[in-house]
Amino acid sequence: MAMEKKNQKRRIGNVISALKHDKLAMVSLVFLGAIIILSLIAPLLPLNPTATDVRNMLQPPSLAHPFGTDEVGRDYLARVIYGGRVSLLVGVLAMVTCVCVGVVVGTISGYFGGWIDNFLMRVVDIMSSIPWMILVTVISLFLKRGLKSIIIVIGFFTWMEIARLVRAETLSLKEREYVLYAKFVGVPGHLIILRHIIPAVLPTIIIASSTGIANAIMTESSLSFLGLGIQQPMSSWGSLLQSAQGNMQNAIYMAILPGLLIVLTIFAFNKLGNLLRIFVEPRTMAGEKD
Repeated sequence: MAMEKKNQKRRIGNVISALKHDKLAMVSLVFLGAIIILSLIAPLLPLNPTATDVRNMLQPPSLAHPFGTDEVGRDYLARVIYGGRVSLLVGVLAMVTCVCVGVVVGTISGYFGGWIDNFLMRVVDIMSSIPWMILVTVISLFLKRGLKSIIIVIGFFTWMEIARLVRAETLSLKEREYVLYAKFVGVPGHLIILRHIIPAVLPTIIIASSTGIANAIMTESSLSFLGLGIQQPMSSWGSLLQSAQGNMQNAIYMAILPGLLIVLTIFAFNKLGNLLRIFVEPRTMAGEKD
């Protein structure tokens, strides 16, 4: 127990040391924290993302409206903040769904092998051979457009890469001595997976999770931009981009602001993945120093 606490403190020290040497990672972490906090406290702020004012349509940024107004006079700052809430919610919930499906398929396929592995990997191959945008777009057409549908679509149709990564790790781990001994003494397969395999592939799962949030936000933004994602009056950064394309000449800020937030948020989550990789794999820090 004492050794575990010591190792944990050393890992935290590695993360802090990495932050000190990588200013861009620190800025990314602060930016991501600010976006998350702002999204969480949005209902407490005096902002109404649906209040219209036709007398102030397409107004440029000013003291009254720091981000300007949209085509029906709604405050664009409120729209962007509430759009961030939706984009982050989709990213997190879709990532959880994607990771859960990918980990289950990957561990079962890698651990049991045989016809189970062949069948599951052929399913992964078939789904991976279809371009993700076409697959997600077609599925979206058969579901009622909205927040729940977009989470389901992204979560259940973007898990294939995680399944491949977890399967590769499982194939190696199941030949370790402690796993072979557990099999020898009669420990059931599902308990071996839960107690030994999944904890061992946790670094891969954590890194894939941070990347999965970024990919889910990007996918949701793409679908909303095409009109297949979040629908009015609810907004996301992607739907704000879709609404802005008709006002590019006289209100370019409507496209710049959500587009910039999408890019910066995705970049920040990728940086966060690197930090988590250092925490769960202390040898990564040593390798980078070498």
